[in-house]
Amino acid sequence: MKLSDKQLAGLKLYKYSGVDKSILSKTVLTPYWNNLVKLFPRYIAPNTITLMGLSMVFVNIITLLWFDPTYEGHALPSWVYWSFSIGLFIYQSMDAIDGKQARRTGMAGPLGEMFDHGIDAINVTLEVILAQAAFGYSRSWWTVASQAAAISNFYLSTWEEYHTGSLYLSAFSGPVEGILLICAMFAITAVKGPAFWTTPIIKTVPYICNLLDRRLQMLGGKGKVMDMTPMGKGMIPVLNLSQLGGKMYTSMSAVGWLRDLSIREAFMWFGAIGMLGNIVNAYVNVIVARRKQKLPVLTPLLGLLPFLAHVALLVVWLGGAGVEIVHSVRMLPFIAYWGACFAYQVSKLILAHVTKSPFPYWNGMMVWTALGAIDANAPLLFGRQPFIQNTEKKATYFVLASMVFAILNYLRFAKSVIWQITDFTGIACFTVRHKDEQGGWVDNQQAVDDRKKQ
Repeated sequence: MKLSDKQLAGLKLYKYSGVDKSILSKTVLTPYWNNLVKLFPRYIAPNTITLMGLSMVFVNIITLLWFDPTYEGHALPSWVYWSFSIGLFIYQSMDAIDGKQARRTGMAGPLGEMFDHGIDAINVTLEVILAQAAFGYSRSWWTVASQAAAISNFYLSTWEEYHTGSLYLSAFSGPVEGILLICAMFAITAVKGPAFWTTPIIKTVPYICNLLDRRLQMLGGKGKVMDMTPMGKGMIPVLNLSQLGGKMYTSMSAVGWLRDLSIREAFMWFGAIGMLGNIVNAYVNVIVARRKQKLPVLTPLLGLLPFLAHVALLVVWLGGAGVEIVHSVRMLPFIAYWGACFAYQVSKLILAHVTKSPFPYWNGMMVWTALGAIDANAPLLFGRQPFIQNTEKKATYFVLASMVFAILNYLRFAKSVIWQITDFTGIACFTVRHKDEQGGWVDNQQAVDDRKKQ
């Protein structure tokens, strides 16, 4: 992809802006990150730190494939889930300190945000793969729903940043609390096993009440509460927490959908509700920003249509009458294809943001996806077998070829954009260097100083 002179000139106008409302980030994580970044010498480039974090997640993926190469949902050794949790936490830490390292080394600029967001876009799909393996879903429509929800949140955040000029992190955001929640989920799986997540969620009520009751007794409390349940006799302070838990369980068991709701399904619904909240919050921020600029507030919504159209095409392909993907060996490479397509689509949006370019509505990968979707639905559309995916082997080869094509397309895009931005800005990508007045690459003074200390 060739950047125009106007796009390159737009890089000079770039200035990072972020709003972080996370209490956990401000009070706990930021002090930790500030100390962590000091452990890295200033001759290590910030983008190298970002890549180090992603490499940990790739190690997790390789480990998963070692024990479950066809992504069937096999239970894994406990230490593997622990590695998932640790790997994701390391990724979050590296992702948080790369910007701090950029400021320490004088490497801050549009390439950093472009690279950071591009890596984050890749990680979204990788974590969906790992999380669904820990939940025991793997080859299921829940994995499809999880992928759609995860990338929707990420795309929405990038869409919001494009129109407002700022990256907003709410009081509960995916990059902070969301990642820590998934880390905790991996840790629980390591201790309890994947089968734990199939437990009806109402069974956790008496467990939690019993646990609290024992803690209160250890502290000398009596654990008395008011009986407010439908099975009770009114507000009579005669129940301890253990008794209350039992009565609540009995009451909730009478509700059919609640009785059958597993912990993992509740987890997924919690994520869906959070996504709806993020949608509202993002659009409110866009409205405020557009009104300040005296611009139409409905026009930005058009930017969501290409993304939604591509998601719809992907789901249509998955649900095609002529080929089985979700419950087959083709599920994992298809999710990888989806992830590569998404990384490409959202990276184009990030590029438009840092270069002050028009919104990128067109995504060429939609053509390939449309081809796959039409072919998979040939029995419904044309009353015949798929033209390409008409046997098990051909369907597998086509999905694998699609995955490879999407990955190569994204790598081509990333390499081209990175090379052009580094050449124009004079800031290297993976080394702490800049261009001098003669156009040659030289080490930044910070890197030179740290090397002398070695």
